[in-house]
Amino acid sequence: MIFFSRQNAQGEQRPRRRVGCLGGCLIFFAVYFLCSAIIGWIMGDAFSSSTVDLKDQTVYRLELKGTLVEQAQEELPWASMISSVPYSSYAKQDNVGLDQILSNIRLAKNNDKILGIWLDGGQLSMAPASAKAIRDALIDFKTSGKWVIASAKNYGQTNYYLVSVADRICLDPTGEVNWNGLTAQKMYFTRLMEKIGVEMQIVKVGTFKSAVEPYFRTSMSDADRLQTMQYLNGIWDEYKAAVAASRHLTEAQLNALADRYMGLQSAEENLKAGLVDTIVYCQDMDSLLRVYTGTKDYHMLTTDKLAQVKRPDSKAKDKVAVLYLAGEITDEEGDGIVGKEVVKTLKKIAKDDDVKALVLRVNSPGGSADASEQIWHAIQKIKADSIPVVVSMGDYAASGGYYISCGADYIYAEPTTLTGSIGIFGTIPNAAKLRDKVGLDIDGIKTNKHADLEANMIYKGMNAEEFALMQTMVERGYDLFTGRCAEGRHVSQDYIKSIGEGRVWLGVRGKEIGIVDEIGNINDAIAKAVDLAGLECYQLAYYPEKTDPYEELIKLFDNTTDEEKMILKIKDFCSKPRIMARMDDIVIR
Repeated sequence: MIFFSRQNAQGEQRPRRRVGCLGGCLIFFAVYFLCSAIIGWIMGDAFSSSTVDLKDQTVYRLELKGTLVEQAQEELPWASMISSVPYSSYAKQDNVGLDQILSNIRLAKNNDKILGIWLDGGQLSMAPASAKAIRDALIDFKTSGKWVIASAKNYGQTNYYLVSVADRICLDPTGEVNWNGLTAQKMYFTRLMEKIGVEMQIVKVGTFKSAVEPYFRTSMSDADRLQTMQYLNGIWDEYKAAVAASRHLTEAQLNALADRYMGLQSAEENLKAGLVDTIVYCQDMDSLLRVYTGTKDYHMLTTDKLAQVKRPDSKAKDKVAVLYLAGEITDEEGDGIVGKEVVKTLKKIAKDDDVKALVLRVNSPGGSADASEQIWHAIQKIKADSIPVVVSMGDYAASGGYYISCGADYIYAEPTTLTGSIGIFGTIPNAAKLRDKVGLDIDGIKTNKHADLEANMIYKGMNAEEFALMQTMVERGYDLFTGRCAEGRHVSQDYIKSIGEGRVWLGVRGKEIGIVDEIGNINDAIAKAVDLAGLECYQLAYYPEKTDPYEELIKLFDNTTDEEKMILKIKDFCSKPRIMARMDDIVIR
């Protein structure tokens, strides 16, 4: 039996009331099923597959805000209910999928019900290569004879490069166009680490392998300054040439405007300079859209809604697998490319007899050298089954990102893709001074000369002999890396080493030196894979599967600040020895 009892105000024990086991169970299950019904209703409404009917006289409103990611995730309609909950960071989760945008632009081009595209806003956070992919898709869209117009309160520089293809660029009377030139900056932690008593012991191969410089320098090395200036100038040249062609300006004029720092000039000055066509309040864009559509009864669909418009289903049996590999490469956990999970996915693809070709969409600065090797090996096993593999490089395919790409049958990159960085490094924090500061002593015994190496390298630091052992291991990893590249690109290992040294190259230069086959986008890569496989009728199968909505729900409550993330990054870098194939973090503005 289940008993409930309580005391009265005088502290006297009241008689206990008895509830039979059956009654208790009924209460429990009543509450359980009530909660389940509520959750089921919410989840069912949220996750039910829905489609949007495309109406005549529709405008695709492509909002340029938030953060651009490679793949769109399932929208969580019910998540807005949680945004007001304390400690929820849902308002920060504003990612836009590049795949979704490109698919929508193709649909808009080929569907007569869509009249044109409105580029609304100018603050989408994206890298140059992704911006070019969207820009090229818009140029292709305009071949249909349809229009593109843009409006914003403020245009970020990369956003302006994107919207410069528009037939009309509108600017709010109080707005600005950030056409100011590019700068690349990185943060150095050496003096900070000295203050807390931690020294980073570095073993690396590659004169240009600058990812570790922030932990033992306070400024750019000459080699890093050289490579950064070269790829920054390459990106700026792309921006100038593209905007000049679209806006009927010369590159010299655009350089002169950048020197004036147009981001601080008035809307009228930007109009006079030819950077925009019309000054109009953003709230009054409806009037202009009525002119372009020829009606006041036009319909509007945003990116997420247009993505719900049903596409024709392919009846083909043969598949081209498209695997997205985005983020930092890790071994067994992380938010990016987790080696263990990627290998599992590649094995799944290999077992599917209907898959006739594989396209890898790589957008990664690199990461774990071992995970990169494991992914490379899994890709080679797929190639061994006569399945062609083609790589499409995104914003980055550098270091470990290039490692997992180099064995493909064909490699495409955008002109401004950052690639190469063929090098390797190891980082071992030395906390001896910190240990002395806090009064921590360590003692022990050992059976062999280097039995305590792993522990001592962190708490006592490495001596010359131990450092030499680590350097040998890193050089062995570099030899393996360059060997993989030489094998994949069908060139000598000496040649790979001559263009390696950790040096970062733009995609357009990568083609010239042979680490990239062609300049193109993911559609070009898919077309090449189809051609190599000899397919006429096929369907696309995308991997990995969308993120579990329940995991996304948990992420809504992640309230980590940017400052905390920076501290966690330093903590992660100093927490353990690591052998990495990764390019450095650098902010381009």
